[in-house]
This record gives sequence, structure tokens and C-alpha cells, in this order.
Amino acid sequence: MSRRVLVAGVGMVPFAKPSAAKSYDEMGAGAVRAVLADAGLSYDKIQQVYAGYVYGDSTCGQRVVYQFGMTQVPVVNVNNNCASGSSALWLARQAVESGAVECALAVGFEQMPPGALSAKWADRPLPLTDFIGALKDLYDVDPQLPLTPQYFAAAGVEYMEKHGMRADTFARVSVKARTHAAGNPYAVFRDPITLDDVLGGPRIAGPLTRLQCCPPTCGAAAAIVCSDEFAARNGLTPKVAIAAQTLRSDAADLFNKKSAMSLVGTDVTRAAAKEVYEKAGVDPRDIKVVELHDCFTVNEVLTYEGLGLCEEGGAERFILDGDNTYGGRVVTNPSGGLLSKGHPLGATGLAQTAEITWQLRGEAGPRQVDGVNLGLQHNLGLGTAGVVTLFEKVS
Repeated sequence: MSRRVLVAGVGMVPFAKPSAAKSYDEMGAGAVRAVLADAGLSYDKIQQVYAGYVYGDSTCGQRVVYQFGMTQVPVVNVNNNCASGSSALWLARQAVESGAVECALAVGFEQMPPGALSAKWADRPLPLTDFIGALKDLYDVDPQLPLTPQYFAAAGVEYMEKHGMRADTFARVSVKARTHAAGNPYAVFRDPITLDDVLGGPRIAGPLTRLQCCPPTCGAAAAIVCSDEFAARNGLTPKVAIAAQTLRSDAADLFNKKSAMSLVGTDVTRAAAKEVYEKAGVDPRDIKVVELHDCFTVNEVLTYEGLGLCEEGGAERFILDGDNTYGGRVVTNPSGGLLSKGHPLGATGLAQTAEITWQLRGEAGPRQVDGVNLGLQHNLGLGTAGVVTLFEKVS
């Protein structure tokens, strides 16, 4: 049994710096309150809940949704690194599509600690042990620096060597992100920046300066998905559906490739996008708006090609020609992306979902992209989990 899956509603709260943020249960409740209001539903209509987060103890999802009622529905807590929110949506979509339920809630939230990401458990093997070893074989890892940006620095160096791209082209992605964020009240960083601002900032690793790295922020976002039958019975008229979606992990040849680009998920992105396009019968050139995982400027550049938005090796020309912004071929991260909103891990994928849904409903305000019928969402977690979702406008 396979049903069409509608997006009944979306919601999020403004993201905030860790020093100014509310607790995860307050932020999560704010996102759930917003999505229920957007959908026009009461919580007792929800049949399953999937809660995405990384930095939290078990059953944080229950802590969030019990504020709306203890209705005995299954609540599943999802930790899939930076793709936790999208993984929660993937599970909710599967539940509705399969006919297991008719209405499910995906909520993602994160109360982030300040500073760079770090391991929280020192008494057990790290999930990324093999990735760290592979990175050290390719890149001169500095033990005094945070590890995560060094993965992407290595990937950026590899891309430049392979395709001859200039380092300052990466920096242009940050300038574009802030330009887009100016119209997004949910973004933390909305002030414009110049190329000189980006290039003149402290160097973090390789070609990456501070303004090319997404900051840790706190936040929450949510989506409700349902079947056509549920929508009809409850008087709902959703305008957006999930046309295709996939969640991918790594292939067996990952470490044999000796590629930093592969270590940061480019192969996963490419395979996931190919599967989604084939399932939906869509050409990526038909897509006018994309929310993609720009944890670092390098990853946005790599993802252009992984999603088929431009040809391999064509990212620099794509950027310099302005094909990644308004007036170009496809508007990437109209929200300002992670570079401007920050990256509360569990919330990110569902915040992307909210932005694409608003775009398809024509409700994105100053960020609105003209003539949108399809919208793509891409969310990546190292280790690896890659989610690609294609949303479509429905009548």
C-alpha cells in the first residue's frame, strides 16, 4: 500500500544564540504549537511522533509533546547526527505512505552548547573513528583545532586541486547567504557582509574562514504529514506534498576512494538525489528553489554538483554567474541557510522543510521565489546520513 503524503502544516521558532536561547522543551513546544496552528489541528489528531535531536538524554521527545497531552501515541526519538530532523520526517512520511497511520508529527529541536562541536563521551569508541583515520591519511590534521571544519577544509582543497577553483569563490557563498537572510526573521545573522569581510576574518582551516562556518545556534521546527483521506475528513486543504524522499548511508567503497569529498558525503548526496529524481520523474533543471546543507561554504559548493544543479566542475561558474540566487537558475538557501540561521542539529532539516513549504505555498514574503512548483531539501550528517526530499505544489 502506498499513499500520497501531504504536508498538512509546518512551523518553527526563531533560532537564537546559545546564550540567548530558551530550553529545548520550550523551543520544541513552540514549534509544535506553530505547526498545529498552521495545520489547523489539535494534538489529539496526531497518531505518531518522531522527535529529532542530538544533544539530549533519552525521551526528550516525550518531554516536548507531553505538554500538549499524554495521548499514548508512539513517540520515537531520532538521533542521526546533523540529519536528525530530516530523518524524523523520513520516518513520519514512511508511516503515512505505508498506511500504518494517517497523520504523523515530526519535530526537531536542539539546545546547543556554545563553541565548536565536540565528542561528549570520552569512555567509548567514537562513531567517526574510521572517518578520522581516513581523514588523517589525506590531510594534515591539527589536533589543536576542531575536527569538523578540517573535514570540509580537506574536501575544499581536494575540489580546488581537481577543478582549479579559486579559494575566494567559496567565500562568495557566505555573502550570498547573508543577502538572502536579510528577509528571514527566523535567522540569527541577517546583517549583510562583503567578500572582504569573509576573506579578512580569522582562518579556521584550509580555505575556510570564520564566516564560512555555520555557528552553533538553538532552535526548533516541525512538520505534520497526512494522507489525502485524513485531510478530507478533517477539512484540511494542504497545498504541498512529498513527491519523493530518500535517506542514504555510505557505500562499501567509501574508504578505498581516498577522497575527502567522499568522506563529507558527496557520494551519498549524489546517490540520494539520483534516486529522488528517478522516483519523481523530475529533471533537476526543473527545480527553482533548494534548501541545502551549507554547514560550511565548501559543502554548499560540493552539493551544487551532488544535487545536479550544475555539471561536475561547474560550481565556480555557477556561483560567478549568479545562478545560485535570485535572477539565476535556482535560488539556493533563500532562508539564508545554516550559515545565517546557524545549525541547531535536530531542527535544521525541519527548518529547511518549513522554508520549502512556505515557498511552494507562496508565503515566503520577501524571500519568495517566482513560479515555484517544485522544491528540494538536502540535509547531511557526517557518519553518514543524507536525506534528500522533493516537495511539490498540489491543487
